[in-house]
Amino acid sequence: MSDAAQPAVAEVRAAVEAVKAALDRHLAAVENRTGEDDPAVHRAFEALASAAEAYDELLYDTYDEVTPFEVPLGDTLPDYSGPAEPDAISVLIRRDYTVADPERLRRQAERLSESAAADGGDVGAAVGVLFGEYEPDEIAERHSEFGLEEGDSTLWVTAAGPAEPGEWLSAPFDQVDPRHLLCRFDVSAVYDDEADADALDRLA
Repeated sequence: MSDAAQPAVAEVRAAVEAVKAALDRHLAAVENRTGEDDPAVHRAFEALASAAEAYDELLYDTYDEVTPFEVPLGDTLPDYSGPAEPDAISVLIRRDYTVADPERLRRQAERLSESAAADGGDVGAAVGVLFGEYEPDEIAERHSEFGLEEGDSTLWVTAAGPAEPGEWLSAPFDQVDPRHLLCRFDVSAVYDDEADADALDRLA
């Protein structure tokens, strides 16, 4: 086995350990559930699905092997049980990017800030400069210009009670209740792959 393969092998082993830990957490959540739609069980389920998917991808990339697991997508949320007319809403967005071109990212940051150049081209500092200068939507539109490659993204809109200023800033994502989800929009290459497969099936 080449030296180049060693990091990939280590990543696979780390991923399978993450699946084992997620299984334990999911079972513990199920054993201690407080009701049919316990949000702790939902969070443990989502974490397990994410860990299994990551392991499956790494296993395939490294060994050209697959698992027998099929991760359900898009229909795993419980029924809505929030207020019919919410007083407020919360918008939660996650967008993943791969740093495809670190040098381009550094150059863009250095054009905007002398401090980025002073930090010796640190990627973390460059990311901070870019997100401090541009709105997240603009970065999403111009990601390739900044040396970034788009991954999965999701946007959740949930019903929420009015919050006092600064009330949830210390832990902004800890109290998300999937039962209060009003709408959700996901973007992922997996959907493109499924669409391509459907198109090929129709042509067969």
